This record gives sequence, structure tokens and C-alpha cells, in this order.
Amino acid sequence: MGTLLPWNFFITAFDYFNERLNTSTSSSSSEFDQTDPYMFNNMCVLLSQLPLLLFTFLNSFLYQHIPEKMRIAGSMVFILLLFLLTATLVKINMEQKLFFSITMATIWFINMFGAVLQGSLFGLVGKFHPKYSSWFMSGQAMSGIFSAVAMLMSKILKSDNESAALGYFITPCAATLLTLCSITVLVIPNDLFTGKMVTIFTPLCCFLVFNVMDWIGRSATSMFQWPKKDSCLFPILVAFRVIFIPALMMCNIPSRTCMTSVFKNEFAYIGIMSLFAVTNGYFACLSMAYAPQLVRSKDAETAGALMTFFLALGLTLGGAFSFVLKNLL
Repeated sequence: MGTLLPWNFFITAFDYFNERLNTSTSSSSSEFDQTDPYMFNNMCVLLSQLPLLLFTFLNSFLYQHIPEKMRIAGSMVFILLLFLLTATLVKINMEQKLFFSITMATIWFINMFGAVLQGSLFGLVGKFHPKYSSWFMSGQAMSGIFSAVAMLMSKILKSDNESAALGYFITPCAATLLTLCSITVLVIPNDLFTGKMVTIFTPLCCFLVFNVMDWIGRSATSMFQWPKKDSCLFPILVAFRVIFIPALMMCNIPSRTCMTSVFKNEFAYIGIMSLFAVTNGYFACLSMAYAPQLVRSKDAETAGALMTFFLALGLTLGGAFSFVLKNLL
């Protein structure tokens, strides 16, 4: 949970960032951003995925030269410091361009250290029974649920964006510190270290529903695993998920210049998003569980680290492609 909870809480503060940058955003899936001079949402996706891609790749080489306890604990310390900085900036007034630049740099470094952290832990989990991969990824999905519930509560309580953002940034500080203490107490003394569109349209449907269904998909792999790792049906089903791109683009977004809305009912959007999320969690978890089994046992850690890189590659390509998809709307 500690690997993704900080970033999930960071992106729940989009209303706060857009307010400080004077961009026009919407909290409804039936509306669309019309005024965004900084293209904040798109830049956030891109600058979060590029370091994730780069440093998950580098981590597949770093693990041979830098001890895991240093990579894991060090990454958490820097993530903690970056969130303390982000929380401090909530109360500091500054010029928009400077704030935008600092925020973009913070996004880059949070995901840089997050990539090293995730890659190191995926490599570590790859040494154990496949069921631990399922539990690990289920924990990651649960972190999204916590941040989604936090966003929902702030909407219900009608908190102002500044107060909500401060809570979003302080919570990961406490969670990261707790995780760091847990590693220090439970892992390092026992020398166990020697041996991972989506633009959020609404808090409920696109964030809470996605994370709940993603968690269900990941958790399902601990009960059954189909197709099997040597089945040719597995890559076919994964590739078939590309159908979700046009399906989501045809949902109810009236402010368009090219495409027209096909699925005008909000329940159609919820259904498509649910299927998208559950298959995302299920097939991602299966891929992570299968990869270390397809190589020699001594290469299992490398396979786990490389799988994280290719997961990041897909997310990065999706983030870059979002600029094209936005123009197609």
C-alpha cells in the first residue's frame, strides 16, 4: 500500500492545483475541461510516467550495485521530503508559472523515487511464491481506494480545495513514515534484503469505482488464474482490451469538436469503466505473477524488475497518447 498511496493522494488534489493555476475543470463526467493553458492534467500524466519508465528500466541494473534496503528506504525518505515540501507550498503564495514549474518537478521526482521503490519491491516479491505477487498488487489497489474515499469525504463535507489538499499531502507523509518505520523494524534487522487514461472525470465513477474494481480484479488472481501462463489465449485477451479506448471516448462528453457521444447514459460509462478496471487489475496481476515463473529461478528477480519497466512503458505511452486523444474529442 505504501508504494502507491502517496501518488494516489497527490492526484486527488487536482482541484487544488487547477484552482491555483486558474484552469477550468469539471467534476462531472458529462463536462470537459475547456480552459487549461498549462495543460496541467496531460502534463501531469506525462511527467509522472516518463520517470516511472526510465527508472524502472534503470532499476533492473541498479539492483546489482545498490543494496535493496538502501533503494527502498532511501526512496521512501525522499518521497516523504517531497510531500512535506508539497504540503508547505499549500500555504505559500507564489506566481503561477513558478508554482507550475515546482509542481512539475515534484511530480517528476516523486515518480522517479516511486519507480525505484516499486521496481525494488517487485523484484523482491518475485523471489517468493506467486501468491505474494497477488497480495502485493492487491495492496497497491487498496491504496487507491483509500485516496478515493478521502476525495469523496472532502466532497461530502464541502471542504475548500486548500484544506482538502493539505489533508491529501499530510496523509501520505504519515503513511510513508509509518511504512518506513515498519521496514526498519521488521525487515532491515533480519537482513531479509541480502538474499507499478487515466484522466479522472468524477470522484465517484472514475476514481472510486476504478480503484475498487481494479482491486477486485487483482484480488481475484489469488483465487483462480485463467488463462494459464502457457496459453495463447492470454495475450489475445490482453490485446483485446484496446477496445476500451474508443469505448471510453464515446461516453458522454458533450464539449467535442470531432467525435460524437454514443453512450449518453451515465450508467453505460460506469459499466465500461468497471470492466476496464477489473480487467486491468486482473491481467496486470497475472502478468506479474506469471513472468518470474517463465524464467530460471536465479533470474526471477530480474524478470520482476523488467515487468515493472514494461508496465511503466505502457503507462508512459498512454500518457503521451492522451494529447492525441484529447484533440480527437
